[in-house]
Amino acid sequence: MTDPVLLSVDGRGIATVSLNCPDIANAFDAEVIARLNETFADLARRKEIRAVVLRGEGKHFSAGANLNWMKAAAAQDQHENFRDAMRLADMLAALDSLPMPTIARVQGAAMGGGTGLCACCDIAVAAESAKFAFSEVRLGILPGTISPYVLRAIGPRAARRYFVTGERFDAAKAREMGLVHEVVPDDQLDMAVDRLVAEILKGGPQAQRACKALVFEIQNKEVDALVRRDSADRIARLRAGEEAREGFNAFLEKRPAPWIVDSGEEG
Repeated sequence: MTDPVLLSVDGRGIATVSLNCPDIANAFDAEVIARLNETFADLARRKEIRAVVLRGEGKHFSAGANLNWMKAAAAQDQHENFRDAMRLADMLAALDSLPMPTIARVQGAAMGGGTGLCACCDIAVAAESAKFAFSEVRLGILPGTISPYVLRAIGPRAARRYFVTGERFDAAKAREMGLVHEVVPDDQLDMAVDRLVAEILKGGPQAQRACKALVFEIQNKEVDALVRRDSADRIARLRAGEEAREGFNAFLEKRPAPWIVDSGEEG
């Protein structure tokens, strides 16, 4: 039986998580959600992982929820539907809260829950031909579990239009709204992801994890005395640590920092 979720880690500590159901456009069901949740939980515990790339095998990133699975869910009662929805919500939260940088590599269709996966990643890069939609209303439902992450990315004004119409939009519009950061020619998608990975590998791993935690904690807070104290404490702790000392010394001595690696071997 084909594994619906693949994980590989190269010699640099770059993990690639691949949705592996190309015959159904990488649509997900309860099994895929469970496997993704397990994979993200495992990666969150691994200190050697420098970054995670999320991708879909074949022509599409992800068409969202598998329609046969959704149809079966519609025949269940509200309590069972709630349990299914919570498993999806937990998986999205696990991706969103990964401590290391994450990159979504988006090609083909990113529909419904697929857009949610994209919005949960720190960085999203899309091929020019990629298509997006919050298509839930076309099925008589709503983009519930993905909404916190999508709203954070595109804002309420854009959400009010695209949530209620369910219309498709292209990669350029996705970039304009903030759902993706970069749009590149289709044949340069892997090159763009590799470039971003190379940029990530130039930074201190502890500092990058601290940056993610900083954003999660500081966003939307009033800049009061507690926030100022917290932000000062965070930089003080890092600056007094071994990674910062190594970083400063490497910069002043004009040599690569110890965390910069070139190996791309699979492990």
